[in-house]
Amino acid sequence: MDSAAPFLTRNTAAALPAGELERKLALGRPLRVKLGIDPTAPDIHLGHTVVLQKLREFQDLGHKVVLIIGDYTARVGDPSGRSATRPVLSGAEIDANARTFQEQAFHVLRDDPESLEVRFNGEWLDMSMEQLFALARIPTVAQILERDDFAKRYRAGEPISILETLYPLLQGYDSVAVDSDVELGGTDQTFNLLLARDIQRAYGKPEQAVLTLPILPGTDGVEKMSKSVGNHIGVTEAPEEQYGKTLRIPDEAMPTWFSLLAVDEPPEGTGPRDRKRWLARAIVGRFHGAEAAAAAEAHFDLVHIDGGVPDDIAVLRLPAGPAHLPAVLADGFGVSRSEARRLLSANGVKVDGTPLGELDVDASELDGKVLQVGKRQFRRVEVG
Repeated sequence: MDSAAPFLTRNTAAALPAGELERKLALGRPLRVKLGIDPTAPDIHLGHTVVLQKLREFQDLGHKVVLIIGDYTARVGDPSGRSATRPVLSGAEIDANARTFQEQAFHVLRDDPESLEVRFNGEWLDMSMEQLFALARIPTVAQILERDDFAKRYRAGEPISILETLYPLLQGYDSVAVDSDVELGGTDQTFNLLLARDIQRAYGKPEQAVLTLPILPGTDGVEKMSKSVGNHIGVTEAPEEQYGKTLRIPDEAMPTWFSLLAVDEPPEGTGPRDRKRWLARAIVGRFHGAEAAAAAEAHFDLVHIDGGVPDDIAVLRLPAGPAHLPAVLADGFGVSRSEARRLLSANGVKVDGTPLGELDVDASELDGKVLQVGKRQFRRVEVG
């Protein structure tokens, strides 16, 4: 299995400590490969799939992959890359997100009990005070404050809660609980992943190898992909949305996207426009299939190049009488009312191609017409 190391490390940031992954692979047995994700939002986007895809590669090579849904660490809040304490989610929100995360992870991982283990760290982190004290004795305060984000906040005089300093310990204890041989994570997780080795050693466990992956930039090509920033592509988004959003990424970001998303490059000599279309088809095909990718491309060309309206658009039924457009858009297109108002004021809502700016109309004015939101969403209105 040691010949797999070059393949597994080809698009990673670092394999730590040097040579450790090769030593693990040389054991000649299926490794236990761990990835932890905190369900702080309800959906998985392409940024999450970078590490999930790497986990899938281990799975396909015959290793046992362990996906940890951090239902308890999410209650603490990962401070990685943060300049302030994360907002606290309710237990109900975390539990709902955890269910969604587990379902959406199977868009990347094979749902195979022989090679996949899904665990919730509430199984072991709901520990006694005596167990927590034993865990808290392992690192020093100085060691915890070496974390780059903590160090910056400490120098700036910004608050760091005791709870936040426990986060790396809890994540490290996950590795103890599942007997992790290898742990995957983004480059912002490097401190946590290496500290887990110290915690494993303190509990008499073999220390894990660490594989870090670069952070995928969003569709703006600059900031980390994030739903809160609005530069994300969700794995469950409609094919035409995934296709259209991919075409927005700057040309200079394409090599990073091809590498981190493990998409094969198009033939040599393919121009930037067609390379981006190749990438968009590959992303849609990964989550919806090749037929959906071809249809998404045809939809894009029809709307954005030919200036047409798709034939098979969904019907939006409205009752007769006054229609409050922010409510109509929220119900019919899934946008928030505040976003609907912004779109209306920015001429982002059209009826039969004509911008619609008012907030209230009579539904009869929309009957039989095509309501368009943004560049790619259409509904044919029927009243009554």
